[in-house]
Amino acid sequence: MAEQCTLVEAVNLALARALADDPTVVVLGEDVGVNGGVFRATVGLQQRFGERVMDTPLAENLIAGVAVGMAAEGLRPVAEIQFSGFIYPAIDQLVSHASRLRNRTRGRLTCPMVLRAPCGGGIHAPEHHSESNEAMLAHVPGLRVVIPSSPARAYGLLLAAIRDPDPVVFLEPARIYRSMKEEVVDHGEALPLDVCFVLREGSDLTLVSWGASVHDCLSAADSLAEGGVSAEVIDVATLQQLDTDTLLASVAKTGRCVIVHEAPFSGGFGAEIAALLAGPGLFSLLAPVERVTGYDTVMPLARLEHSYLPGPERILAAARRVLEH
Repeated sequence: MAEQCTLVEAVNLALARALADDPTVVVLGEDVGVNGGVFRATVGLQQRFGERVMDTPLAENLIAGVAVGMAAEGLRPVAEIQFSGFIYPAIDQLVSHASRLRNRTRGRLTCPMVLRAPCGGGIHAPEHHSESNEAMLAHVPGLRVVIPSSPARAYGLLLAAIRDPDPVVFLEPARIYRSMKEEVVDHGEALPLDVCFVLREGSDLTLVSWGASVHDCLSAADSLAEGGVSAEVIDVATLQQLDTDTLLASVAKTGRCVIVHEAPFSGGFGAEIAALLAGPGLFSLLAPVERVTGYDTVMPLARLEHSYLPGPERILAAARRVLEH
């Protein structure tokens, strides 16, 4: 049965479905049980599934380490980090153990765990609550990194992540947790990982993004359409492993590309996509690739955060620059 859901409600729906369908799925994290999580993504799950939804101490390294151990012993843990800015203590477990377990044991063991965390700015949060650290995580061999941009994709991609035999970091854009609703069918069907989603077909320009910035790209595409410019909008969704075929095919059609992300400019994942287009996509390009990003500084506090975020105006300016070529 279909229902109108926000993104955070779709996450809750996917977790409930996974818990109901698979007795090896467990949920753990700070305040995920009694309180239902800081954003209420796990509200009601402990009441339904009992001890399979566990509150943990405030200790991110412990949360990730316990999840690795559970996964190695046949469970499918879904661990929550309250904000992606608090994920750094868990990096040791992700890099040294979760991502390497299959290789270290020559395939004898796998690590079917998911580490969920809200990410990005736009919610007037204090410091360490607005990180966009996806590029750092995507650099780790053996980790998948997934960022949904809508309720329906959050539902389908989270189910796919839970069912994946290897570790997945699932970053949820807090800015769009409750900013939109979409029809979600709780049918238990997963969406494919490692696939970019073409949300809007176009012929003059490709706008590439993930997470909350996808909606800024869609808004910019609407504005461009009023001026007769046809913009294709691509939601990358899975950063690692990256669907290079869809990106190259789009730019082969349009000849121009603007990449948009909230993370800082230097070392951002957009640079990886730009390098792809400058390599096998080079002879398709009619103009240099533009990147519209956050700045090379810490995300500012509430009063200035929207000056930091790459909104539709900055995307439009970049689009007009590439269209001049």
